[in-house]
Amino acid sequence: MSDTDVQWQGVSTRYRAELIVITGIAWVIILAASSVPLWIVGPGETVWGWLIVSAVALIGVMVLGFIPRRVRALGYALREDDLVFRRGVFFQRIVAVPYGRLQLVDVGRGPIARVLGLSQLSLVTAAASSGVSIPGLPLATADQLRDHLIALAETRRAGL
Repeated sequence: MSDTDVQWQGVSTRYRAELIVITGIAWVIILAASSVPLWIVGPGETVWGWLIVSAVALIGVMVLGFIPRRVRALGYALREDDLVFRRGVFFQRIVAVPYGRLQLVDVGRGPIARVLGLSQLSLVTAAASSGVSIPGLPLATADQLRDHLIALAETRRAGL
């Protein structure tokens, strides 16, 4: 399966904002935890404490800067017999979920996603490794996709 054979759909660009907020909160907590030695010993007493805080801050900025590339790497495609989902920049993964094997199609929304009008479409099959979650979809798109996939699954039940 090459990229030229598939019409990839990307996720919403607002998903970047969701990831930046969630990742930023996590890194602020990690940064605060890494600064504990400075609180205990005192800011002028230890060079190692400042090196640790600086390294954590640098890694956090790099992780935040990499988010747009991660979002661009997400994509899905509806083919004749299955839904294909891709993700990953360094470690790429492409999963094909046959319509006839779908057991559950779920739309979920977290608090930040709700504010941004986004949702996550989760597909569940009997095989644990083939479950797919497509994050960063606009709510209307996720609802429409859910209904479409349920209709396709009903007509293509394979041995269930």
